[in-house]
Amino acid sequence: MATQKKLHTYKTLKGLVTRLRDDLNNKDFVLLYAYNGTGKTRISMEFKEKGKRKGNRDTLYFNAFTEDLFHWNNDLENDTERHLIINQESKFFDGLKELELEDRIFNYLQRYSDFEFNIDYDDWKITFSKNVIKRVRGGDDRTERVDNIKISRGEENTFIWCIFLAICEVTLDDSESYNWVKYFYIDDPISSLDDNRAIAIASDLAKILKNTKNTKRIKTIISSHHGLFFNVMVNELKQHSHKKYFLHRDKESDIYTLQATDETPFFHHVATLSELQQAVQSNKIYTHHFNMLRSVLEKTATFFGSDDFSFCIHGIEDEALYARALNLLSHGKHSVYEPREMVEDNKELFKEILSNFRSAYKFDLPNIFAEQTTQEGQS
Repeated sequence: MATQKKLHTYKTLKGLVTRLRDDLNNKDFVLLYAYNGTGKTRISMEFKEKGKRKGNRDTLYFNAFTEDLFHWNNDLENDTERHLIINQESKFFDGLKELELEDRIFNYLQRYSDFEFNIDYDDWKITFSKNVIKRVRGGDDRTERVDNIKISRGEENTFIWCIFLAICEVTLDDSESYNWVKYFYIDDPISSLDDNRAIAIASDLAKILKNTKNTKRIKTIISSHHGLFFNVMVNELKQHSHKKYFLHRDKESDIYTLQATDETPFFHHVATLSELQQAVQSNKIYTHHFNMLRSVLEKTATFFGSDDFSFCIHGIEDEALYARALNLLSHGKHSVYEPREMVEDNKELFKEILSNFRSAYKFDLPNIFAEQTTQEGQS
C-alpha cells in the first residue's frame, strides 16, 4: 500500500484558504472531496472574501449562494405570468447582456433538460416555456407550446449551472467583462445527481476548463461530496497540474484537516470507513452512519464486479439479517446536519456488520482525526 501522507490541520477558515491559494500558485487545479456538512460553502465564500480583502475581487464562484441571485415572481394575483428575477447588481452578470450568452446557455441546457427560456434585459427577468403533448380524443395527438411555466427546483438549478458554464467559456476566451477573474471556485455544481448526469456535467465542465490557453491564468478549485462526479473530474484533469485532497472537519473542535490523495484517487471511500470506525470506537453512532456504511459496501462490490452490496457480506453467518438491516436502516432521510443517535440494538448490529466487513476486506485506514501536523502561522 502507498505510504500515508501527513495530515495538515487548520484551526481557522483563513488558514485553510491561505493553503488553497498557495497551492494554486503552482498548480492549475485543486480538487476537494468532502462530506456534506463539512462547510464547503463557507470555505468557498472565505476564498472569495480573501481576494476582496486584498483590494480586488478575483473569484467567480458557483455555490449555494449563486442560486440566491435569482428569485421567483409567481404572479400570485393572476397565476399566469411567472418569471425568474435576476439580481442585476451582481458582478456574476457583468457580461450577460453585452455578450449575448443565450446561445451558449442553450447549448448546455438542451443536454440536460427539455424546456426553453427567454431573457428580458429591460426588466431583468427570465421566462420559461415547454412543448407538451396534448391528447386528442379520436384524433392525432398534437404538440402545444406552454409559456410562462414554473420550472422545478431541479430544473432551475440546472439552468443556473448552464449560465455559469457559459460565463466560464467567455471568461476563458478573454472577455473584457470578466477580466477581473483569476479563480473559479466551484462547489457541488448540482445536488442529488444521478450517475448519468454526474458524468455528463463533469465531462462538460472538464472540457471547458482544460481545452483553453488560459488554464494557466485562471486557476480552479472544485469541491464536491459526490463520489462519482469527483472521480470523473480527477480522471479528466489528471494530465494537468493539480492537487487532490480529502477535506474533513471535526465537528467538536471545528478543526479542518486536509489529506493529500495524489496516490489514492479513491481515498474518500477509505476515509468514510475510517470515520465509521471512529464512530464505533467512541460509541457515537448516528442514524446516517448506516447510509454511509451501505455506500461503502456498494462501492466495494462494484470494484469487484458485482452490482449488489450483498456481495460484501455473502457467506457470513448472519448474512440475511445484515442484508435486511442494511436495506431497512439505510433508506431513511437521515441528515448529517441534525444527527440522531441510534438505539442500542441498532448500534450493536452496526458494529457487527462493520467488524465482519473489515475482517473480510482489510483496508489500511487513515487516521483522519489525529492532529499530526498543524500548519504554523495559519491557526
